[in-house]
Amino acid sequence: MRMNGEAWLRREVVRIGRMLHTREYVAATDGNISVRLNDQHLLATPSGACKGMLEPDDLVVVDMDGQLAGRQRCKRCVSSEIGMHLLIYRLRPDIKAIVHAHPPTATGFAAAGIALDEPLIAEVVLALKSIPLARYATPGTDELQDTLAPLVPQHDAILMANHGGVAYGSDLMRAYLNMEVVEHFAQIALVANKVGRSNPLPPEEVSRLLSLREKYRRLAAPRQVEEESPVKRGREAVRTMLARLIDSSGLVRTFLGITVIAANFSA
Repeated sequence: MRMNGEAWLRREVVRIGRMLHTREYVAATDGNISVRLNDQHLLATPSGACKGMLEPDDLVVVDMDGQLAGRQRCKRCVSSEIGMHLLIYRLRPDIKAIVHAHPPTATGFAAAGIALDEPLIAEVVLALKSIPLARYATPGTDELQDTLAPLVPQHDAILMANHGGVAYGSDLMRAYLNMEVVEHFAQIALVANKVGRSNPLPPEEVSRLLSLREKYRRLAAPRQVEEESPVKRGREAVRTMLARLIDSSGLVRTFLGITVIAANFSA
C-alpha cells in the first residue's frame, strides 16, 4: 500500500472534521485532529477553527516539539492541546492519527467522573478493550499529559474527566471510528443504567475476546483510500456530468452536439 501525500491527508483531515461536526461530536471551535506526515512532522488542525468549516490550507505542519515547521504563512496558531497529541505519538509509535472531541454522551460520563470500562458489549471489547477515565487536569497543560501517560500504552481511547475524549489509531479513519465507538458505547451504557442494571460479560469471555482482538482489528481495518490521480478525478467529473444529462425516465438529451441515450431497464 503506497503512502498518501500531504495534499490527500489535508483533504482527509477536513473530511473527518466535517464528520465530527455533523455528528455533533464537536461544537464551535472544540476538538482537534492530527496525522503523522513523517517521523519529524505532523499535520494538525489549528487553534480557534470550527472543525466543520475547515479548508485544506487552514491546517498547520508541526514538528515533534510542537512548533510550526518551516516558514508557514498560517492564518492561525498551533492548538494549545498539541502536547496531548505529541505525548500519544511519542508513547505509541504505531499510532498515525489522533482525534480529540467532545461527543455529548461520552463527555457526560467524563463530567460525572465515570469510566466506560465495564465489558458490556463484545464488539467494544474487541475494538477498544475498555475506555478508562483520566483524572482532571487543565487542558493544554503538562499536568494533562501526566494524567494520560499511564493510560496511553494500553488503550486506544480515553475519557478525560470534565473535558472530553481522545481516540487514536493506525490512520485517520480508524481514529475517527474509535471515537464513534466511544460515543456509541456511552449511549448503550446510559440506556443500560436507565433500565436498572448492567450485565457485564463474564471474565472468561472477556479473556477470550481479548485473545481474538488482534485478528478482529486486522479484519475490521478501514479500507485505506489511495490518493486519486488528476486523470481519475477528471474521469469521475465527466461521468457525473453525463449522468446529470440523463433523467430517470431514460430520455435522450443533446449537449454540445453529443447525443446521450439512456435505456430504461426498470421492470
